[in-house]
Amino acid sequence: MLCREFAWIEPATAFQVLAAHAPLVFLDSAATGDPRATTSYLALEPRAVLRLNQAADLSLWLNTARPTDDTCPADWPFPFKGGAIGWLGYEAGMTQAGVRSRHSPVPGLPPGWFGMFDLVLGFDHASRRCLALAASRPGQSAEARLVALADRLTIPAKPFPVLPRLDWQPELSRAVYEAKVQRLRGYIASGDVYQANFTTRFISPRPPGFNAASCHAALRIRSPAPFAAFIETGEGVTLCGASPERFLRLGPTGRVETRPIKGTAPRHPDPARDKVSAAALHENPKERAENLMITDLLRNDLGQLCEIGSVQVPELFTVESFAQTHHLVSAVSGQLRPGVSAAELLLTCSPGGSITGAPKRRAMQVIDELEETARGAYCGNLAWIGLDGAMDSAIIIRTITATPDMLYAQAGGGITWDSNPESEYDEMMLKLSPLLAHD
Repeated sequence: MLCREFAWIEPATAFQVLAAHAPLVFLDSAATGDPRATTSYLALEPRAVLRLNQAADLSLWLNTARPTDDTCPADWPFPFKGGAIGWLGYEAGMTQAGVRSRHSPVPGLPPGWFGMFDLVLGFDHASRRCLALAASRPGQSAEARLVALADRLTIPAKPFPVLPRLDWQPELSRAVYEAKVQRLRGYIASGDVYQANFTTRFISPRPPGFNAASCHAALRIRSPAPFAAFIETGEGVTLCGASPERFLRLGPTGRVETRPIKGTAPRHPDPARDKVSAAALHENPKERAENLMITDLLRNDLGQLCEIGSVQVPELFTVESFAQTHHLVSAVSGQLRPGVSAAELLLTCSPGGSITGAPKRRAMQVIDELEETARGAYCGNLAWIGLDGAMDSAIIIRTITATPDMLYAQAGGGITWDSNPESEYDEMMLKLSPLLAHD
């Protein structure tokens, strides 16, 4: 593989220039000034594509689809060194966990999708450096691919087309949503679960002229997030996401960390009120209990694959702030046992505990009973898995999923015995607000 430094170009501008070249992935750390948002990537021209039918297909495909020319140059400064990028849907994770959904799949949406990318642009936001990485292909050298990419980036960016107004409709009324939260509290009272993440979705027909790249460009302005992402499969399926939540980060030496989000409070334009909101979230007994339950669940998940005694909680109840919300975040870390791969880690821990509940298996069953439809990509995992065995991933939340015919936006929250159904509905709508807005 070869890498070359290009003249600096803003990631959003490069996306605007290259967005039509599907399949394409934009890992878009758009939250300016956020310490979690330091690096972005644009990946295009996948050498192979996997449309998941069973979650277990991923491990085999990662080994067979990797490029022959897979040694990353020493002067490539980014954690992702070429490899697979894609998503694993919520129901694929359920299947891996041995829980069967009663719902039909989302029409037109595969259980998951990954591309094996060996042409990547990396952006270092702090140093304003842009580098490109490429592997050779039959009939085309790595150098030729880099030259062709550099030439593309000299083409002036054209404005994205204006988005048509979307006809978002809720699948549950407020009254029904609150009644289902109350039913879930009944499961908690009976001891079935301690907490479960209940969600609902809004849907819209995909209008003629809908441009998914325009949708992502608008979302990244309304809700800049450290784990924002755009995945265009080239087959009418696109994810436009503004996720604030890292799922699993794995280093090449096997060190793994997960950062579950549980606990939400609104931001305020007035700095004094905003500070009070964050402080109140940090001290809220209900939110702390909810966060602690999921932190314990993820300690258990990592404990299945990590060396004995290595799983720790270096952070508990940290308040992290995003465009519309403050969140309560904890961190769980560990050292993977020798021989455990990134794919095995991702599949074993899916779906993420923060969007299922505790105990995890029963929570998934209760969620499946109470929710009206399959979740699809929502609450699954977006991940890159590098050729060196490293990985980073995020929970797919604050995301619009586009299929050839429909658009989906979904949100919810963790329900405990102390949950107030009216407040839970308001929190769900707060999370949805940047997705349903129209500029």
